[in-house]
Amino acid sequence: MVTVRAPATSANLGSGFDVFGLALERPADVVRVERADETTIEVTGVGRQYIPENPAKNTAGVVAEELDAPAHIEINKGVRPSSGLGSSAASAAAAAVALNELYDRGLTPTELVRVAAEGEAAVSGEAHADNVAPAILGGFTIVTDEDVTQVDASIPVVACLPEIVVSTRDARQVVPQSVEIDELVSTVGDAATLTAGMFRNDPELVGKGLRNNSLTGARESLIKGFDAVRESALSAGATGVAVSGAGPSVLAVCREGGQSSVASAMLDAFFDAGVEARAYPTSVGSGAAIL
Repeated sequence: MVTVRAPATSANLGSGFDVFGLALERPADVVRVERADETTIEVTGVGRQYIPENPAKNTAGVVAEELDAPAHIEINKGVRPSSGLGSSAASAAAAAVALNELYDRGLTPTELVRVAAEGEAAVSGEAHADNVAPAILGGFTIVTDEDVTQVDASIPVVACLPEIVVSTRDARQVVPQSVEIDELVSTVGDAATLTAGMFRNDPELVGKGLRNNSLTGARESLIKGFDAVRESALSAGATGVAVSGAGPSVLAVCREGGQSSVASAMLDAFFDAGVEARAYPTSVGSGAAIL
């Protein structure tokens, strides 16, 4: 039997649509696997009623199929489904690391990213790796068709999750298919600034690069109270704010020691908008780990 903890993640980060991702210290999923003749899934924890236990429709079950590693898989969800915090990626990442260990497949962490991405396809319809990469590798990740680059970073952040449901499929539908050249240039500049900030562990630079553009900013309208939440976070000391992944979570980058005041401001703003929310004062953290 092998047990693995895999963290929540935040993808896109404003300027890095389908490319950037980062691991959060919390919340996280815990997945336990043991050998079996055929794969079965058992789900407990937050939002378990929304997660299929059919292995063919569950991210962890698809990973087991990809690795030819049948197992009884117990998933204890700490990351709410449809949260914008990589819920399906956390399960897929934990299962990939656990099954690789259980069956001694010998795959590297980077190779496991591609395996876990196939699990993501069971939910989103496409094998995106922007969430599973940080869930496995930790830190800040840059994903392209050919490569995965990982940067160890320790940036204070707050992830604020409102009680709103935004599905990944719906969120992708509002994204425009093209942008003007001026906006493209601005987005490239923001992405470069954010990347430099991650290498330097500089929340000021990361915040400047976190600005939403028309690609990720189109999702703001799906989150009730977003504008007020962003302004409240910035007023409380956040250096930058963006939609986390497909939403509805909102990610704020903070200065050291500033998470508590930023979290309170975001919660108050959602409350004023008539939306219940939960905040996770945390930081960019490590990836999946065997317990």
